[in-house]
Amino acid sequence: MEVTQRTGPLAGLKVVEMAGIGPVPLAGLLLAEMGAQVLRVERLRAGRPFLSIPEAFDLDRHGRDTLKIDLKHAEGVALVRRLAAGADIVIEGYRPGVMERLGLGPDVLCADNAGLVYGRMTGFGQDGPLAGRAGHDLTYLALSGVLHAIGPRNGKPLPPLNLVADYGGGTMFLIAGVLAALVARGRTGKGQVVDAAMIDGASMLAAPFFAFMAAGIWQARRGANLLDSGCPFYDTYETADDKHVAVACLEPQFFAEFARLLPLAEGLAKAQYDTARWDEMRAAIAARLKSKSRDHWAALFEDSDACVAPVLSLAEAPTHPHNRARATHIKTGGLTRPGPAPRFSETPSAPRGPVAKRPAAAILGDFGIEAARAAPLVDAGILDA
Repeated sequence: MEVTQRTGPLAGLKVVEMAGIGPVPLAGLLLAEMGAQVLRVERLRAGRPFLSIPEAFDLDRHGRDTLKIDLKHAEGVALVRRLAAGADIVIEGYRPGVMERLGLGPDVLCADNAGLVYGRMTGFGQDGPLAGRAGHDLTYLALSGVLHAIGPRNGKPLPPLNLVADYGGGTMFLIAGVLAALVARGRTGKGQVVDAAMIDGASMLAAPFFAFMAAGIWQARRGANLLDSGCPFYDTYETADDKHVAVACLEPQFFAEFARLLPLAEGLAKAQYDTARWDEMRAAIAARLKSKSRDHWAALFEDSDACVAPVLSLAEAPTHPHNRARATHIKTGGLTRPGPAPRFSETPSAPRGPVAKRPAAAILGDFGIEAARAAPLVDAGILDA
């Protein structure tokens, strides 16, 4: 179990994370690995979790202390208010109105602590016709227009795992928002509410494609454009061993290198952006790549700028020489996982594992709450560390 010694650019900051699933727990991990002291508040008797993961592998809980608090009890709500009063940031991922009904909305917590940054993570935002509706990554991605663009030309839209709305449009925009609000607080002394919505974040990630559409260089059809597998030199291809390679040589100099090493017939090599020949070019590339194994092509293109890469599985990626050299993946206990990112030259982040269980009194003390406060709450069944 990890001893909570904080290093990183956010060392000294205190964060209260209201427990949930999806983008908020990942945000809690990232903040903790950048040095913030993150306290995860779970509901006492919250019921069976959506996913049950062994503690050693549960990144949703790594790197932070946990307190279980009865939020149906006035004393439990009062305790969270006091925790937030000693914090720099609160992050929560409930539907709009839930925190207000608990008595823990931003009107209350920001009145208690004028410098508090209150980060709210939802699917649809705090207002609008769908604000109160349930959804998941795929729901928000569908309504952002992004899902329509992902998938093969003659197939259906495909879920890109839950990376785009949940973690790209959710976690990363929540992190950017609360850190920007901290910068503003440094100038004004005043905190603020950050309304981070996955539908907004996923839409913002697609900003270049809205620009492409406006400029008339993007069609509203899957598999018909430069970056959606529509062009033969930006796509994946099957190899002889039923694996795949990714070909991404968009620029002429990179395509020329690809054509030389493949090799591609001279006429096609000189016709990169002749769309009339793309079907012919795709067939030629596919036939050639299908003739050898994935690792054959990986070795052939390894030292070139042809922008060809083997499509590695999640299990294979940590063993790739570049990933090993950079420690892109690390092993903590029995868990192989991505290492902290991004990297800082002066205040490096540190990976966080399961935190050694501490007495509730010690955790409360970190947030300026007297230790004697813990025992009566534990005895009353309101608090459980």
